[in-house]
Amino acid sequence: MQLTSKLLAAGALIALAAALPGHAADKVSYGTNWLAEAEHGGFYQAVADGTYAKYGLEVTIVQGGPQAANEALLLAGKIDFYMGGTFSLYDSVKQGIPMINVAAMFQKDPQVLLAHPDAGVESFGDLAKLGTIFMGKDLFSTAFSWMKSAYPGFKDEQIKPYTFNPAPFIADKNSAQQGYLTSEPFAVEQAAGFTPKVFLFADNGYAPYSTTIETSSKLVAENPDLVQRFVDASIIGWYNYLYGDNKAANDLIKAANPEMTDAQIAYSIKALKDNGILVSGDAVEKGIGCITDARQKEFFDMVAKLGLVDANLEYTKGYTTQFVCKGLGTDLVK
Repeated sequence: MQLTSKLLAAGALIALAAALPGHAADKVSYGTNWLAEAEHGGFYQAVADGTYAKYGLEVTIVQGGPQAANEALLLAGKIDFYMGGTFSLYDSVKQGIPMINVAAMFQKDPQVLLAHPDAGVESFGDLAKLGTIFMGKDLFSTAFSWMKSAYPGFKDEQIKPYTFNPAPFIADKNSAQQGYLTSEPFAVEQAAGFTPKVFLFADNGYAPYSTTIETSSKLVAENPDLVQRFVDASIIGWYNYLYGDNKAANDLIKAANPEMTDAQIAYSIKALKDNGILVSGDAVEKGIGCITDARQKEFFDMVAKLGLVDANLEYTKGYTTQFVCKGLGTDLVK
């Protein structure tokens, strides 16, 4: 089958028209949360290698970015699926918005804190000894509350705004900086010539699901077969991206986001694999995308205790386990 991709609106969309011979494929769209990158690789892989087509789907990936509003497009019914997260789940339930998470591709959120290699920081708790932590407001309003509760010594006055520029961190040995496991450590290495210490929130007690597949409750109720096929094909796409030939997917990523380099992509893939971002915990035996009630309850109880969400929130309305944890694709791990 001939697969074609077309770059539209300066990389805003990648559309693939691919159908099984003699059958009309179901057209669906998936909005990502940022510009095309290896962290979205499994979805691009399923486009590039025909996995979506095999499942009877014609998939359009709607690229996110600074000016994108993909979550709003999902709410408006303009796209079918969105790359959401745990707190967007809580917000939807709180506001009575009929959206639901149907898979969690990342078992671990890749959020990290970075420290200088010679700053005497050997553990997550040691970060409290530093004078400055560069952190954005979203992380400050959520994870920092947990940091203060779980590790004595963290104080509000340590926090300075993170502007996505590593220069202030690089210049100040007595500082830490937030980042994404697959991105900022690489950027610091390239800019400063040293390898920072990296501390993953998920390995230190703060572990929400991440990179979810979010959709409307209506679609789940009215067309569960389509939802299942999109989830299954995306799962297979991720296994093939991590453990198979991912060149065609990376070509699509670079076409959509010309600033993406082969070196960055290789670094990101290695970080995803080495740290078990997709394949760890329940996903080892139950498959990428797995969501469990126990895991959801554990994290909700923790953030509710911290006062970050209402303890009476009916958070279970914001996700379903019916499409995942079936062991699909586990035989593809190499």
